[in-house]
Amino acid sequence: MSDELVLYTHPQSRGRIARWMMEEVGAPYRTEILEYGGSMKSPEYLAINPMGKVPAIRHGDTVVTEGAAICAYMADAFPDAKLAPPHGSKARGPYYRWLFFGAGPVEMSMMTKMMGFDTAGKELQVGFGSVEHVMDALEAAVSRSPYLAGDQFTAADVYLGSHVGWGLQWGSMEKRPAFERYYERVSTRPAAVRAKEIDDALVPAPAPAA
Repeated sequence: MSDELVLYTHPQSRGRIARWMMEEVGAPYRTEILEYGGSMKSPEYLAINPMGKVPAIRHGDTVVTEGAAICAYMADAFPDAKLAPPHGSKARGPYYRWLFFGAGPVEMSMMTKMMGFDTAGKELQVGFGSVEHVMDALEAAVSRSPYLAGDQFTAADVYLGSHVGWGLQWGSMEKRPAFERYYERVSTRPAAVRAKEIDDALVPAPAPAA
C-alpha cells in the first residue's frame, strides 16, 4: 500500500487548517486544488468526500474529512511531530476536549453570529448554549496555560487557533485580549507562517474590472 499523503483543498476555505497541520507535521505531501462548483463536485472527488467539500486528506488507502478529524488523525499518524500528548497522560483529556470544543460549540456559535441567527431563549435546544457562554469558556481555556493542553503545542491549537484567527479577522469573535494574545502565540509559529504563505500565493487573482 502506498503511503502517499494528499491534501485536497482550496486556498479560500477551511482547507487552510489542514495545510497548517501538514506543515506542522513536516511529512511530504501532494496538494490537489479543487474549485467550488466544479472539481469539488466531480464524481472523482465525490468518491473521496461525498459532501463535495474541502478539506480532505488521503493517506495511502485511508481517507479523512473534517478539519478536526484531519488534525487528530495526522497527530496520531505522525507521532514524531509531537502534536498530541502521549496516551495516558493527564494532558490527553484537555487535548481532546478543546479540539472538539472547537469543532462543535466554537464553530457553530461563530456561524450563528455571522448569519444573524437569534438563539435567545433557545439555549437548551442549541448544542452550544449561547455565544457568550462559548466565548467565556474559550477565554478561560486560552488563558490558563500557553496552549490548550498545557505547555505543549498540539493539533488542538492548530484547529482552534485557526478559528480564533478567522473570528478575530471577520468579526464573528469578540476581540478579547486573551484571544489576541493566544492567536499571536500560535500564528507566528514557522509552520503557520509557511502554510499561510503557501495558501495566500494560491488565491486566485481578482478578475479585472469590466
